[in-house]
Amino acid sequence: MRHRFLCPAMLLGVLGLLATAAAQEPLFTFTMDDIDGNPVDLKTYEGKVILVVNTASKCGLTPQYEGLQALYRKYKDRGFVVLGFPANNFLNQEPGSNEEIKEFCLANYGVDFPMFAKISVKGKDIHPLYEFLTAGAGRPELAGAITWNFEKFLFDRQGRIAARFKPRTAPGSEEVVKAVEDLLDRE
Repeated sequence: MRHRFLCPAMLLGVLGLLATAAAQEPLFTFTMDDIDGNPVDLKTYEGKVILVVNTASKCGLTPQYEGLQALYRKYKDRGFVVLGFPANNFLNQEPGSNEEIKEFCLANYGVDFPMFAKISVKGKDIHPLYEFLTAGAGRPELAGAITWNFEKFLFDRQGRIAARFKPRTAPGSEEVVKAVEDLLDRE
């Protein structure tokens, strides 16, 4: 009987492929508290195209809530969702409590896409979700620190990162809309 063994180079290659596959899907390994404090397993969103955004209520970019809401309403029936993560990491532009943030978003922008509890998106207390995102979420070319409020990460239906958009890139911009539609059309 013949035994087949992998040479060290082949073994490293196989392990590398497994690590790459695992690194591309950990979005669904996170459980986050929603804005009301209830735990939400992000696996709930498996099968959807997902836009993850760090938000703030007292920022010059805060009107992007309107564009995020419009994008969500336009595509939610096709399997698209926006996930908002309030953060107070930039010039104290999200000082409110989760309850105040929720009230502000609903009253001023009619936000009904999922909003989560306030977290840190940079620094010593960065949340593990944002450690994953800023490490490139399995795509090193997309790695880098969060530069401001309303940085956007787009994921395909399998939880693999597809694109990253700078804070000033409007949710309704041609670049974002095309990327969302391309992913929605794929599956």
